[in-house]
Amino acid sequence: MSHLLSCSSISKSFGAQQLFRNISFTLHEGDRVGLIGPNGSGKSTLLRIVCGLEEPDNGQIQYQKHVRFSYLAQSDLFEDDLSAAENLIKAMEGSEFDETERLHRAHALLSRAEFADSDIAVGQLSGGWRKRLSICRSLLLSPDVLVMDEPTNHLDIEGILWLEKLLGGGLLEGPKAWLLVSHDRRFLENCTNRIVELSAVYPEGSFQVDGRYSDFIEARAAFLEGQQEEEVRLANKVRRETEWLQRGPKARTTKAKYRIDEAHKLQGELAKVKSRNRASGAVQIDFDATGRKTKKLLEGKGLTKGYDGRTLFSDLDILLSPGSRLGLLGRNGCGKSTLMQLMAAAADENGFKPDSGYLKLADNVKIVSFDQRRESIDPDVTLRRALAPEGDSIVFQGRSLHVVSWAKKFLFRTDQLETPVGQLSGGEQARILIADLMRKPADILLLDEPTNDLDIPSLDVLEESLTEFKGALVLVTHDRFLLDRVCDRLLGFDGKGGVAYYAEYGQWISDITGTAKKSTAPNTSDKKKKSVQKKKGKLSYMDQREYDQMEELIMNAEMEVEELQQRMALPEVSSDPSEAAECWAKLEKVQMEVERLYGRWDELEEKRNAEE
Repeated sequence: MSHLLSCSSISKSFGAQQLFRNISFTLHEGDRVGLIGPNGSGKSTLLRIVCGLEEPDNGQIQYQKHVRFSYLAQSDLFEDDLSAAENLIKAMEGSEFDETERLHRAHALLSRAEFADSDIAVGQLSGGWRKRLSICRSLLLSPDVLVMDEPTNHLDIEGILWLEKLLGGGLLEGPKAWLLVSHDRRFLENCTNRIVELSAVYPEGSFQVDGRYSDFIEARAAFLEGQQEEEVRLANKVRRETEWLQRGPKARTTKAKYRIDEAHKLQGELAKVKSRNRASGAVQIDFDATGRKTKKLLEGKGLTKGYDGRTLFSDLDILLSPGSRLGLLGRNGCGKSTLMQLMAAAADENGFKPDSGYLKLADNVKIVSFDQRRESIDPDVTLRRALAPEGDSIVFQGRSLHVVSWAKKFLFRTDQLETPVGQLSGGEQARILIADLMRKPADILLLDEPTNDLDIPSLDVLEESLTEFKGALVLVTHDRFLLDRVCDRLLGFDGKGGVAYYAEYGQWISDITGTAKKSTAPNTSDKKKKSVQKKKGKLSYMDQREYDQMEELIMNAEMEVEELQQRMALPEVSSDPSEAAECWAKLEKVQMEVERLYGRWDELEEKRNAEE
């Protein structure tokens, strides 16, 4: 099969900083390549080199004759006073398409992108819809190779699913191949068939695996384990050779020169392997819970909030206990961040309040928040002062740490400490905010889009830390992988004022697209509707009696599920195999009962509706 492009021994540096060296790969028709790596490894630069927008320091790139590229950058530049359609039409000026064809292509792509109004001014679009428009623009000229830098940035979950469908061929034909940078692990799993990682941890500076992201994870783990074993093997061999070299003068005269040279060569190899293994260090994220045993940390009843005559959510009941893991789902602007602000201000009598309903906190509950807008970051303050506001040390988990040691936990170099925060990357600023959170013991952790700009190694560590956090967690993120691994319950917003609880994000997607019946907890806005409808039913006496008790039965069963989940998290239970097994068996039994109750509730509801 002929290649569309071939990169051979590509290297690039900025000043004294080596981004990558000797990168080689080939792109064939049908390749869907995901490019990953730590922040600062040069992923975006490599994409620009592939597209001919930057020159490499060394190496060559060969292109198939007449191959057509399209580059989707992280930032989007549009004429904000022009409409979405006008921007696309203007982007085709100078192409082989005539005016009629340009108009047709622009409107066809906007239709596929689900734009309700192609005449809307781009300046009025949200970040998510601007990103969709950027993706449309990248496809206008039917590229053979589509190169995308963080295409899921600013997209909500619906937008990401739309993009996956688009790339999967559900909405268009072509391109022949694509190369993309993404930190969205679920997106990589669904949309790539080869992963290339740039990292100093590898001997060649990169590691490539054919297959999905999950295949890459397995292969990388095996490689890194082998490299650790190689370090141990070399260290043992170097120790033996060093002992040999250090023998007395009489023995030294008989030594073969080649063995002396070989010993020095081994020492050099060991130094290189050690350096690579140390380069695999990750951000050390560890949130600190207070250890409070109170069952109800926060309770909300009948919460309603709206703006300018538009209801964001209504009649919402919420309960947070130690060990709660709640994820918030919804389109951009649906009210997720507003709910987070209400919870963050619950302890302030003069703070942000719901339009109706109430929020109640247990005494002295400590709430710590991560704000996606990063308004708490002063761009003019130095990194040193941002990490340690009160001096050259901080207190973490009861002990004092120097700011240099604290900075290293978040992969900051000592020479960066005097750098103004405004000059740091988005990922580095996100790590500053997370460092600030870690200094504050919390009962409730409110994280609003904490994954923005974090690289995959940092996401892995964040995920592990959140699963170990003993307090309550409320998480807003478009990272489906993180939602799956961390949250045990999801609250979905329908964008029309309705809210409902779900077990996983697929249920919410089905619900808002109308492809499945809702399966919600009874403490949502639908609960009120069901309560009103009960009075009209013509069920039998026994059915009506069962129906009247159903909400309470479900709530009690779900509370028992929560209690068992919290019990399983206790160290004395998790460390006792027999007790853990018994607890797990009870949990499975109660979860099956919850599913049975929901099923029975639906049966009774259908019977009532049929009789009406």
